[in-house]
Amino acid sequence: MGLSPVPGGSTVDAVLDQLQAQVSDGTWPVGTRIPAETELAARLGVSRPAVREAIRALTHVGVLEVRRGAGTYVRTTANPRPLLSRLARASIRDFFELQLAYDVQAARLAARRRTDADLARLEVLLRARDEATEADAFGAADTAFHLGVAEASRNPVLIEAMRYFIDLQRESMRAVRLDHEIPEAGPGPHRAVLDAIAAGDPEAAASAAAAVVEPTLAVLESLVERDARAER
Repeated sequence: MGLSPVPGGSTVDAVLDQLQAQVSDGTWPVGTRIPAETELAARLGVSRPAVREAIRALTHVGVLEVRRGAGTYVRTTANPRPLLSRLARASIRDFFELQLAYDVQAARLAARRRTDADLARLEVLLRARDEATEADAFGAADTAFHLGVAEASRNPVLIEAMRYFIDLQRESMRAVRLDHEIPEAGPGPHRAVLDAIAAGDPEAAASAAAAVVEPTLAVLESLVERDARAER
């Protein structure tokens, strides 16, 4: 099977899948030097950073080996997807642990300090989140709503901290949407956060924010523990 351009807007995962397919189907046998980044990027229709990140991921799990000054070679035909999924879940769990702390405080402060303009903006952001179906769009819409709550807190340090992690949050929520074993809070729990903020009830807002994150975090904990047991 040859390489083919990936769909527009695709992420590193799409590049990784194509590279892994070349290894799995024998197009690139063990010991083969794979094409250079520039050639791969041209054939796949993606940026060099996307190719570089996919190669880095496959190198990390031992499928590829980068030899300084000599190129990148195939080390094994083993499929790394199960291992990559386990690693991804662990890192997503780490993020959700952080998000729980940020979101709870952001909602609490937003309930005290929000303006009518904040509430109108949050309504728009929540509607966009509810309507998003494709994984990338959902990740972006979810991130925008949570950041909107933080911005209504009027705490500049909290706002900048959440902006700093915005790319990680977007990718984490995209991954949750794609991983059918990990639940994500739907419209109801997010509506409860906004309703409590609108009512000016800080503790209700904090509780509602926690209820958005905690169920997903609990499942992530159990999956990470299950994956760890499987590796023993």
